[in-house]
Amino acid sequence: MKQVWRDLLFAHWPLEASALRPLVPAELPLDTFDGHAWLTIAPFRMDIQPRWLPRRSYLSLVPELNCRTYVTFGGKPGVYFFSLDITSRFAVWGARAFYHLPYFQAAMSVEKSGDSILYSSQRGRAVWRSTYAPTASVQPAVPRSIEHFLTERYCLYTVHRGRVYRGQVHHEPWPLQPAQARIDENTIAEAAGIPLQGPPALLSYARRIEVLIWWPTIVPAVKL
Repeated sequence: MKQVWRDLLFAHWPLEASALRPLVPAELPLDTFDGHAWLTIAPFRMDIQPRWLPRRSYLSLVPELNCRTYVTFGGKPGVYFFSLDITSRFAVWGARAFYHLPYFQAAMSVEKSGDSILYSSQRGRAVWRSTYAPTASVQPAVPRSIEHFLTERYCLYTVHRGRVYRGQVHHEPWPLQPAQARIDENTIAEAAGIPLQGPPALLSYARRIEVLIWWPTIVPAVKL
């Protein structure tokens, strides 16, 4: 399917790998940077265009908020999701049935005033309330930098019935901008069993990016 992601915030926290290892399937090795695993919470809005539907059949400006970490499998780095919140019940059903991803329906709202985004999401005790905005012009991630490690990943992984699935994702390099954020409430990671302390160590913003997402496929087991 084709998606257009808009007004996306990357909020990144470094963590000890031991804090995440029990929560990630054993089949997926954690990917670390300078000895740390990382957790990212990313609120954004998107347009969704399934490729099997007519060109004008799409969902417009749907809020989504995901909580993820970084893994690698068979030498290919990717992301692993602890949760993905969205307002559409149909999207939850489709993502769980066909992508084996942990989507949840949540009450969400997004307001934009100039460059500032006021973003709210609540799913039981999993709550996110923030206001964020870019603070400078686009600065693409430098190869081998922490920004590059955290954002330039072109697949997602999930494990279903003991099998590793990889979903390929294609887009241009992220048009990242430095960002500021006031996070008024954040229990998204805590709801997934991950304790977070303090503000994020790194913030980035992306105004718009077009994305193509393919069906997940089973990845053969890695031979040791």
